[in-house]
Amino acid sequence: MQVWKMVVFGLVFVPALGFADPTPQDQAKQLMFEPTKGNCLACHKIVGGVFPGNIGPTLEGIQKRFKDRAQLRAQIYDAAGRNSDTVMPPFGRHGILTEKEIDLIADYLYTL
Repeated sequence: MQVWKMVVFGLVFVPALGFADPTPQDQAKQLMFEPTKGNCLACHKIVGGVFPGNIGPTLEGIQKRFKDRAQLRAQIYDAAGRNSDTVMPPFGRHGILTEKEIDLIADYLYTL
């Protein structure tokens, strides 16, 4: 196959087959639904989630509870800073999620 044909194939067909890089929103949802990472769906109702838990509040309309993204990010990092009786895991403090992963999730949740 000629080089130009390989380039055209890569630009046109590969993304159509689902091999394109996932968007930040897709990455966030994957982290939130992944049992070995965020696993947010175990406790919260989330848009697009199946069989959500009911221990925590719904994650839709989160701007009503967190007036800015920094508060939401702090909650994900370590919810005990806001409520010492919380059962929410400290995802950042315990290293369950990386700083970048917490940012992806906070950014995504703040759009719901």
